[in-house]
Amino acid sequence: MIRVNIAPRPDWQAKVEAEGLIWHSVDGRPYWDESVYYRFSAAQIATIEGATAELYRLFLAAGQAIVDDPALLDRFGIPAPFHQAIRDAWEAEPPALNYGRFDLGYDGAGPPKLFEFNCDTPTSLLEAAVIQWSWKEERFPHLDQYTSLHDRLVAKWRDIAPLLPPVVHFAHVSDEAGEDIVTTSYLRDTAEAAGITTVPILVDDLGWDHDRRCFVDLAEQRIEALFKLYPWEWLTAEAFAPPLLESLDDTLWIEPIWKMIWSNKAILAILWQLFPDHPNLLPAGFDIPEGDAVAKPLLAREGANVSIRQNGRVVAEAAGNYGDEGYVYQALYRLPETAPGCFPVIGSWLVDGEPAGIGIREDGLITGNTARFVPHVIEG
Repeated sequence: MIRVNIAPRPDWQAKVEAEGLIWHSVDGRPYWDESVYYRFSAAQIATIEGATAELYRLFLAAGQAIVDDPALLDRFGIPAPFHQAIRDAWEAEPPALNYGRFDLGYDGAGPPKLFEFNCDTPTSLLEAAVIQWSWKEERFPHLDQYTSLHDRLVAKWRDIAPLLPPVVHFAHVSDEAGEDIVTTSYLRDTAEAAGITTVPILVDDLGWDHDRRCFVDLAEQRIEALFKLYPWEWLTAEAFAPPLLESLDDTLWIEPIWKMIWSNKAILAILWQLFPDHPNLLPAGFDIPEGDAVAKPLLAREGANVSIRQNGRVVAEAAGNYGDEGYVYQALYRLPETAPGCFPVIGSWLVDGEPAGIGIREDGLITGNTARFVPHVIEG
């Protein structure tokens, strides 16, 4: 796993915008950073792929343990009225992409280590599925790259299409940066490529029809199926939580509500309890450990309120609005510093529970929402 400098394409901004990545720069600095790339061996990619499949197996076992234990659902901070809905969805397995991104620490030599699983509202999807492939095809057409994301997403939509209503709505927030817009628009494209009719809507524009007892769009059309790039824990805390719970009986939500347990950082502690000393896991628990550790709020996103503790003191921390829900503490994994101040995190994707490719983000010690996305190639 070698970091290599390379000159960006002169017209890279126009090229990535043409493929939908309007959010390619932050404060005048590239978010999509093609001034460098990572070179992997085929053996290293096989190691990441194998670890990804193994971690998915562990999450299946942990998910079953959690839905079987009411005390654990409470420990995850999930509102009690939604506990049975989670159990029902877990057992029923409603149509879903079953996609997500494991964030991994990897130095190219030892086993990849799990940091967390972004499986409810994962972003950096278009970059991993399309943008870096187009860059590779232009720069290194003779080399390979580890991504089958696009084809797998289209195939999964096609697979579940017979189980969907005639129209699927796609909801997101109106984020200033455009990250959620980019991700949701791309997923709409993959659904339409599979022959599914889609309608966009902002989360704030979702309406509840009290007479028909259903969610509706701005045209007062009933929403029968809704893909939402909006966290379940936020939805269950909204004023419309009671109608939301009622809607679960006859509205298809993608992804399903049981994703609340996999996306919650508390699962890191459960995984370690179930599989202690597993080579792809880091020690984790709910109590502050004596050794070096990372403190993670159970519901935080984009590195918010994460802190790194070494030798009894905090050496790095990120601001945010999380933490009241509690923390989990995970043993510190020392990422390779591939350039001064650059620490890469591997985002290893799954679709339908199968490994589907990787994306790489670089940042400081804590990976936040301004981390740079860097492409990769496979050599040898």
